[in-house]
Amino acid sequence: MPSDASGSSWARAAERRIAVWTLGLGAACSIAAFARVSGRAALGVALGSLLACLNFLWLRVGVERLETLSIQQAGQEKPRLPRGMGGVVIARYALLAAVLCASFFYSLVPPAAVVAGLFTLVAAVVGEGMYSLAHGWEGKPERGSGA
Repeated sequence: MPSDASGSSWARAAERRIAVWTLGLGAACSIAAFARVSGRAALGVALGSLLACLNFLWLRVGVERLETLSIQQAGQEKPRLPRGMGGVVIARYALLAAVLCASFFYSLVPPAAVVAGLFTLVAAVVGEGMYSLAHGWEGKPERGSGA
């Protein structure tokens, strides 16, 4: 397991890789959808991938805010969250719901393509997990760890 100092830089690098891989997979899947299905399907995959990446980045910012607040309010009997904190969480899901509803009700892009684009984040997280296993926590393979 990484130490606190190197763990933070390792986590930031992993977050960057996940965001980049999400967009890269989204672009590759969009090209494949364009070649195999249609331009609307490609647009749906790209839209889903962008939403997934945006949602991931907003989640990261929210977690960082909560971490900062928990450190600042350590030891307080009744810690408080800012009022806008819940609104940001709701806005993330509202945006996803609005895009999916628009694709269902107005047939702008195929809903299945948007959902497929959303799953590029899942694939990127799995890829990051495999990368971390192959390269160790600090980017170097761990030796003598058994297995």
